[in-house]
Amino acid sequence: MSFWTDAHCHLQEQFLSDDKVATSVQATLERAFNNGVDRVVVIGTDAVTSSEALAITGLEGPVEIYATVGLHPHEANRDIGPILELARAGHPRLVGIGECGFDYFYEHSPRSVQRAAFVAQIALAKELNLALVVHTRDAFDDLCDVFESEGVPPRTVIHCFTGTPGDAERCLELGCDISISGVVTFKNADTLREATRLVPLDRLHVETDSPFLAPVPHRGRANEPAYVSVVGQFVAELRGEDVETLRAATSDNSARLFALPAR
Repeated sequence: MSFWTDAHCHLQEQFLSDDKVATSVQATLERAFNNGVDRVVVIGTDAVTSSEALAITGLEGPVEIYATVGLHPHEANRDIGPILELARAGHPRLVGIGECGFDYFYEHSPRSVQRAAFVAQIALAKELNLALVVHTRDAFDDLCDVFESEGVPPRTVIHCFTGTPGDAERCLELGCDISISGVVTFKNADTLREATRLVPLDRLHVETDSPFLAPVPHRGRANEPAYVSVVGQFVAELRGEDVETLRAATSDNSARLFALPAR
């Protein structure tokens, strides 16, 4: 039996200098392993969370931990210098740049600033031959416009995809993979479910985006990597595929995307 990979989670809510935090993260990962998860990718959103993501990869246990560094569109008005420095330091468990992109739902940073930060991180992913992890909300037109002008890194994923089938088709045509979170289980997610059905199996990933967006039946609780198995089973049933087939395919896809070592 293959294991699940949580392609996108945020375990680094506090500094790991606190032993209680490290113990809590290890307990979370043990629960994940007990639910069939053996790999997670911890995602950075600014300099602090990116440093913490890299630090978490040093924890020992049954789950392999990898990390990305990036500047989320909410934080796009911050100095990108520390992200560039972290990325170029050559950490052995660094596998991606991001999450980065556009968020026009909250628009915490001006759109022009979000665009500049995104363009810089596209260039960084290309420079270092790392995966690009993209956040986009209510911004698919500008996302595609940037990709058409700047080019798409060879290994790029739209994380927590929440767009329409048309948005999915545009991203796939540009060469992006698509990652599905627990949002697909929500009552009002019919359009997302339609989009999820059309993603080719070899371009599909599953994630939790924990501690956010816990899937049904865990809504209202803190999300965690253990629940990627819930997302994966729901997606398999939605697509009419065998769960083991989807589990193996999505884990293989994430291994390719992030250039993870062979098992």
